[in-house]
Amino acid sequence: MAFTGFGEHAIDFYDGLEADNSKSYWEDNKHRYATDVRAPMEELLAELSPEFATETSRVTVFRPYRDVRFARDKTPYKTHCGGVIEFGRGAGAYYVEVGPAGLRVGGGCFHLESDQLARFRTAVAEEVHGGALAEIIARLERGGWSVLGERLKTRPRGYDADHPRIDLLRHRSLYVMKVWEPDDALHERETFDRVRKSFLALRPINEWAADHVGVSAVPRR
Repeated sequence: MAFTGFGEHAIDFYDGLEADNSKSYWEDNKHRYATDVRAPMEELLAELSPEFATETSRVTVFRPYRDVRFARDKTPYKTHCGGVIEFGRGAGAYYVEVGPAGLRVGGGCFHLESDQLARFRTAVAEEVHGGALAEIIARLERGGWSVLGERLKTRPRGYDADHPRIDLLRHRSLYVMKVWEPDDALHERETFDRVRKSFLALRPINEWAADHVGVSAVPRR
């Protein structure tokens, strides 16, 4: 089915889950999650995939359950629903999320393994490839995107502190995000247009990541 918007109770469901992150709340309201959140997210990704996924892309809606094995916060459920189209972890991703904050869309390198980080920094340090990434990031910032990711407080080993792209070299992950607060459009077809337009804007950073970072050879933990 074509995506027509998230259900009318999508934000209310997550507002309630933030207030009562318990199995009893989940069991009493999981039908809202299924119909107003997960099913529309699946429809959204399915409709976007022909344009943005490749034959090897992973297209998935993330599980609603938190991994609490090593976390101090033991609440069992995520308070948002995220979906992704990605070439390989760290090698560029189209991300979309719905939750109490509204609609979030992002792309880039959300996680870099050691081999990917080495390739990332080699490319950033090189004038042509690094300069191209700097231009992509600057263009996205002018378009209202926030540049995020884990960063070192100091310069990475082996690079001069006065390198012209030292700020990019300090990144251990690099991605951009844009947020729309909850509004009527969230429950309408307009959300598809917002996400598709955003994914088009993200294509250059994801193609850069695919070309210069690639998929990790480090086994997943």
